[in-house]
Amino acid sequence: MILRPFLYDETACASYLFGCLSHRKLAVVDPHVELVESYLEAAGRAGAPIVAVFETHLQADHVSGLPALVEATGATPYIPEGVDVEFTVTALADGETVDLGNTRVLALATPGHAPAHHSYAVSDARRGTDQPWLVFTGDALLVGDVGRPDLHAKGRPELLARQLFHTVRRLLELPDHVLVYPSHYGGSVCGRALSGNPFSSIGFERRHNLALAHADEESFTAALLVDVPPAPADQAAIVAANRRGLSPART
Repeated sequence: MILRPFLYDETACASYLFGCLSHRKLAVVDPHVELVESYLEAAGRAGAPIVAVFETHLQADHVSGLPALVEATGATPYIPEGVDVEFTVTALADGETVDLGNTRVLALATPGHAPAHHSYAVSDARRGTDQPWLVFTGDALLVGDVGRPDLHAKGRPELLARQLFHTVRRLLELPDHVLVYPSHYGGSVCGRALSGNPFSSIGFERRHNLALAHADEESFTAALLVDVPPAPADQAAIVAANRRGLSPART
């Protein structure tokens, strides 16, 4: 299995190219529209096509590169079940899997930052186990923080904050060695105390992430609803474009 991270500092977004070279099946998670050519070039250097594109949720801080990638490659677009979009996608339910050769992707429902949000736990059959090696956590679990609950809340951020309490506990059921690859890092408006280090592990976050120190739902929820940063610029227009599935040439 290969894994190539892509960091876009302007909005502190992280996305990932990964997959199986033996069976020549690659995928991208949470693609950024400004990096579409970079994913294609990296796949070309690796000698395998991009056959799948995954979104963890409907993005609110940047235009997604999913439509352009699908248009360029014919890849299958995967989104969480329950995301309301106006273009053709494959919706994944909690617990569904997508096989990319020796690389297996397990969809985990992790709502809270958004009502419909998945994390993707990834295992490698060549390691001789179906246990996950890494997890793409989107905006659910971040390095040093968790995702803000207000951007997709439609006036009910407390409800999403409570969902996020249970989400992070689901993610903490993963073994400590599982690597954490979120979709944002320090500088993003999608959290409050994100680390400048974009990558982590379940064990490190269990021990050092202050947002996870709240043992009960009430204190976690109360803490998550204070000191919320301003919403992303042009959030409504970004969400609308991502819902319609417009590539840059058609926006």
